[in-house]
Amino acid sequence: MSASVPVEAPAPTVAVAAGTSAFDALHDAGIELSGPRGAVVVRDADGALRDLAWAPEADTVVEPVSADSPDGLAVMRHSAAHVMAQAVQDLFPGTLLGIGPPIEDGFYYDFLPDRPFTPEDLTAIDKRMGEIIKAGQRFARRPVSDDEARAELAGETFKLELIGLKLTASGEEATEVGDGGLTMYDNLDAKSGERVWTDLCRGPHLPTTRRIPAVKLTRSAAAYWRGSEKNPQLQRIYGTAWATKDDLKAYQQRLEEAAKRDHRKLGAELDLFSFPDEIGSGLPVFHPKGGVLKREMEDYVRRRHIEDGFDYVGTPHIAKEEVFYLSGHLPYYAEGMFPPLDVDGSAYRLKAMNCPMHNLIYRSRGRSYRDLPLRLFEFGHVYRHEKSGVVHGLTRVRGFAQDDSHSYVTPEQAPDEIRMLLDFILGLLRDFGLDEFYLELSTRDDSKPDKFVGSDEEWALATEVLRDVCVASGLELVPDPGGAAYYGPKVSVQARDAIGRTWQLATIQYDFNQPRGFELEYQAADGSRQRPVMIHSAKFGSIERFIGVLTEHYAGAFPAWLAPVQAVGIPITDEQVDYLYDVARVLKTHGIRVEVDSSDDRMQKKIRTAQKQKVPFMLIAGEKDVEAGAVSFRYRDGSQRNGIPIDEAVEEIVSTVARRWNGSPSAEMYA
Repeated sequence: MSASVPVEAPAPTVAVAAGTSAFDALHDAGIELSGPRGAVVVRDADGALRDLAWAPEADTVVEPVSADSPDGLAVMRHSAAHVMAQAVQDLFPGTLLGIGPPIEDGFYYDFLPDRPFTPEDLTAIDKRMGEIIKAGQRFARRPVSDDEARAELAGETFKLELIGLKLTASGEEATEVGDGGLTMYDNLDAKSGERVWTDLCRGPHLPTTRRIPAVKLTRSAAAYWRGSEKNPQLQRIYGTAWATKDDLKAYQQRLEEAAKRDHRKLGAELDLFSFPDEIGSGLPVFHPKGGVLKREMEDYVRRRHIEDGFDYVGTPHIAKEEVFYLSGHLPYYAEGMFPPLDVDGSAYRLKAMNCPMHNLIYRSRGRSYRDLPLRLFEFGHVYRHEKSGVVHGLTRVRGFAQDDSHSYVTPEQAPDEIRMLLDFILGLLRDFGLDEFYLELSTRDDSKPDKFVGSDEEWALATEVLRDVCVASGLELVPDPGGAAYYGPKVSVQARDAIGRTWQLATIQYDFNQPRGFELEYQAADGSRQRPVMIHSAKFGSIERFIGVLTEHYAGAFPAWLAPVQAVGIPITDEQVDYLYDVARVLKTHGIRVEVDSSDDRMQKKIRTAQKQKVPFMLIAGEKDVEAGAVSFRYRDGSQRNGIPIDEAVEEIVSTVARRWNGSPSAEMYA
């Protein structure tokens, strides 16, 4: 999940003479160097970000990167992480440092203190950070050898480990070390130039701490060193930094709104699902009302698949280990799978994917080119051995139902099949009220060939096919280098919700490897045996994740067709209870999920209860309503219509549900 990011306007290029600092070149060119539009780093001719103090050895051109751009914000947040680490070591001497990368909308730093941090500690750290920022310390890059770094960081256990990993570091660790030589970033006193703090880091960084105008620490949490439960548990402090105080305030308001929409909170309040400790982390249980959501989604999506030519299949939850070697999940995805089970002396695994089983269905009989495309689909329950630190509500679980399909096509059919799948996915998401998207193309990391299967030519062809379909869609396309699965590139559909956050949902993957592993074939028109291409597609990612996303998108106020309870009868006195039960029976004959609140609560409390449960239609009946054969409508927004004849009320509810409208009913619609 992330907030939407504005598109960065093209920056002007500036010539930098050999030996001249980027700062001086920008200054001489009249480029802004302060404020949110001011440059904080530059991008060199090779696309690498450089400090403003960088002086090239030969004449070159650079692009200024402003503080409020995505890259500028990432640099600012990385510098803020350094300021936080300095503040922590000032206040808590002896605290060891882990890593401190920028992340989406903020930053964090991992520490090993003498004791866990308290809220009061975070307040003190925040205050000390303000003092460091106000002091205007300069960030200065200093190359060091491995031995020099080890000597300088002799007491920093985790930094010493990173030095040994510099050639294999990836992800967030790569902010500290990577290919090439090591560098330290010193914080220098603004007046004396003396070093007041230093950290192992690749950079780049802001010119001074004063270029951090708005920063706030948000929370602390436990985190295992390098994400492994086998390693020491550290204390992670999160924070956020922005180019202006107004941007920070807007972000905090978004956080407040997001907290109101938190699906874990709403799931409990609306009695949708829970996460019993007795069952285990990341294994949700759906209650009856949550079961309605799940059933409605599955029934609709199953029907749509069948209508569009998919064959519905079913496969087991576990299988012999050998099948996952055929698919390549072992060894390439071994860390994401649960350990083997011993069954009658054979090793079995909980399945992490449905594709191996679908391959066996394909292989169960001879196939002709006339059979293709062959589309297999199921709601297969899969299991992923997610680390405890990343499990989060319904959006990151260990057991989930994947709306999974696999299309087996000839190579020539692949582009049209991918185009069909993308259109199908976007149509489904729009049906559920999500209509703002962009695409992300995940490709392999050429520097790590051992992590991927297949030839360069196969990867190039598959990537080109996916890219062409994405471009033709007219949607924004964002590159994701290195994000591909081991067996082929993929396209992810990123959807924006009601408050502008983006969620990765559907995926389409081009796979030329598994058909080879399973020796899948079809008879071509000329009688030869050919290998099909396999297209993986998950429309929602998982049913659980999609329910979590929709709960937050609608803030629990689901559209009437999807709401667990679509209408509730509320009598003014006990005399109207039987009357409303008669109305409910009529609604039930039309398939409406309706309840009558016959509790001893007063009418106003019943209304409040229904509003808290976010029921779309409240049918209120008093003595005059019974005499007139009518009800009063009350809607979620508090608006009301009185004296609606029963037949008209039933028609309004039934028609609203039947047309699968994703808005929220209101009296204003009938004004």
